[in-house]
Amino acid sequence: MRLAILDSGHKLRTKALFTMIRVVSGNPPPDVVKTLMYRPELFGRPMSAVFQAAMRGPSEWAVAEREIMAAFVSKTNECEF
Repeated sequence: MRLAILDSGHKLRTKALFTMIRVVSGNPPPDVVKTLMYRPELFGRPMSAVFQAAMRGPSEWAVAEREIMAAFVSKTNECEF
């Protein structure tokens, strides 16, 4: 399910950031970024901390290996990465 509010319910500063992402990359911001930025106090900050710990924290896997695995899982699930 895709929430329409993620396309229009952001504050002005966040909308400006999304516009900059679109201009620089030529693509709209990924949905995961829209979700993290929509209610940062509720979901965005806690999940960003979890993502950083998983992808950059201590591990037997190198950061590049974790990134490759994340890309593979996303592709397998037919999600953008």
